[in-house]
Amino acid sequence: MVTLKDIAAEAGVSITTVSNVVHNRKSRVSPERVKKIWEIIEREHYVPSMSARSLANDHSSIIGVITHLTPQNTGSTMSDPFLSAFVDSIEKRTREEGYYLMVRSVETAAELDALCRSWRLSGLILTGMFQDDFFNATLNLHIPFVLIDSYVDHPDVCSIGLEDEAGGYLATRHLLEKGHQQIAFASPSIRPGGVIEKRLQGYRRAMAEFGLPFDHRLIFTTEITVEEGKKLGHLLSERPGITGVVASADLLAAGIMAGLNERGVRVPRDKSIVGFDDNYLSQLTIPSLTTVHQDAEQKGILATDMIMRQLQHETIEEKSIILPVRLVERGSVRSLTP
Repeated sequence: MVTLKDIAAEAGVSITTVSNVVHNRKSRVSPERVKKIWEIIEREHYVPSMSARSLANDHSSIIGVITHLTPQNTGSTMSDPFLSAFVDSIEKRTREEGYYLMVRSVETAAELDALCRSWRLSGLILTGMFQDDFFNATLNLHIPFVLIDSYVDHPDVCSIGLEDEAGGYLATRHLLEKGHQQIAFASPSIRPGGVIEKRLQGYRRAMAEFGLPFDHRLIFTTEITVEEGKKLGHLLSERPGITGVVASADLLAAGIMAGLNERGVRVPRDKSIVGFDDNYLSQLTIPSLTTVHQDAEQKGILATDMIMRQLQHETIEEKSIILPVRLVERGSVRSLTP
């Protein structure tokens, strides 16, 4: 069986050069040498041994995308279109850098530790993190990582977040400006120090600006799935006083719209709704969904770049990045003002 050493000898290059070409790190290798090396690889049907490489370097070429927020009863983390777009962006960038991607939901620190040890993960991109024991355990892994949408205050940790509070504010203010006053806030469970709490704070700020008191009876929590959204839509159909809904995700908004429609409540004739994310679902609903835009692809690109710079021991000046949001108006909001 042909080895890297055999290929390097025939191509007249070092083993390191062959390894870089095999793993798509070709920036310092001339196109002519890359072509020659690949001709030999294809002729000899060479397949790199990832397990052997992992043992030799004490790590693999695998980046783990880990979500610490998992549905309690139904659905899957990958059923969320936003997460799918985010992961797809990461996969493209890691592939360009010669790395592989693993996507997992992890509930406990012990499970994360076992995963990293078993697969010798090179780096981690984590979503849904809080300032708790799970985060402290992640620090103790001594593996490069980037936090996504996680309000964790640590000067040495790389993170990419969003203007979540501003997004909740924009969505709510839009409904208020259209004359709505009883506005529901729909989201998964609201945990202190998390993304949803920030979006709720934006909702409360907008309501206060319009002189409307906070009413906990207008807060509805459920899992972000179409089926759970439909159930919430059924419930909201029985609350005619509520004319507007702010949903913390487009997937949840789509489910609510479907549930309302099943009960003969029309959007936006009877109720108006604003989503959050601006993924493909927002343009497939009938009517199309007014929503808060965030750039899932850009978030994935930035996360991958941060991981790669850590793996290459480069200095990262800006360790905390907050991406902007904006309101995208479509057809799911009706004006109640004359």
